[in-house]
Amino acid sequence: MPWVLGCVVLVLVGALLREFLGLRSSRQTRGGWVQVRPDCDAIYDTVAREIEAHSVILGITLNDAFNERESDRAEMAWLVVGLANGEWDRLRELVAGLQKTLARYLPTTNTVVPVRRVSASNFKSRAVIDYVSLYEFLDQILFSSKQRFGLRLRVLSRACALLTKEFQHAYREGERSQDASLEVWNRLDCYFHDFDLLAKETLLTFRTLVACQSPEGVRRMAAEVEELLQRGVRVSVPSVTD
Repeated sequence: MPWVLGCVVLVLVGALLREFLGLRSSRQTRGGWVQVRPDCDAIYDTVAREIEAHSVILGITLNDAFNERESDRAEMAWLVVGLANGEWDRLRELVAGLQKTLARYLPTTNTVVPVRRVSASNFKSRAVIDYVSLYEFLDQILFSSKQRFGLRLRVLSRACALLTKEFQHAYREGERSQDASLEVWNRLDCYFHDFDLLAKETLLTFRTLVACQSPEGVRRMAAEVEELLQRGVRVSVPSVTD
C-alpha cells in the first residue's frame, strides 16, 4: 500500500505545482477551444470539413448495416459493414496523417502549448477506456505543457490504432460467422462512437498546435496538410498569406 499512497501524493503535488506555476495557458478556453488567427482558422476549417465528411459517411454506412441486421438480412448487413470498414480505413489514414504532422511540429514549437485532457469517461469501448485511464494518471505527474501535449498525441495515435484493430477483428469474425447477436453489434456501435471522438480530439489538438506557430510555420503546416488531403479529398487548403 505505501506505493499507492506515494502515487496519490505525486498526483496531488503535480496538480498543485501546475496551478502555482501558471502552466494553464490563458489562450485555452472552456472545452479546450483555442482562439486562432484567420490564417490558422482557414487550415483548421478545411481539415475539419474533410474529417467530418468522412465521419458522417462512416456513420451513415454503419447505420445502414444496422438497418439490414434489424431486417434479418445478416449477409447483406455484413456486406455493408465491409463498406464501412473501407471508409474507416480512409478516415484512419487522414487522422493518422494529421497526428504525424503534429508530432513533427511539436518539438519546434517554442511557446507554451495549451493542453486539453482526454477523459476516459467519454469513451464506451473497454479497450480504449483502459488505455486512456493510464494516460490520465501520467498526465497528472508531468509538469511541462509540451511533454503533456506529446503524451496526448501518443495517446490519440495509439488509441486510434488499437480501436482500428478491434473494429477490424470484430468485422472479420462477424462476417465469417454471420453473427447477428446484439453484443457484437453493440461493440461495433461503441467502436464507431470512440473513433469519431478520437477524430474530433485530434482536430482540437491540431487547432491548438497551429495556434502556437509563427506565420511561416503555419505556411509550412498548410503545405503538409495540402499534401495529406490530396488523396481523394473534396476540398483544398486555402493559400496562407501574412
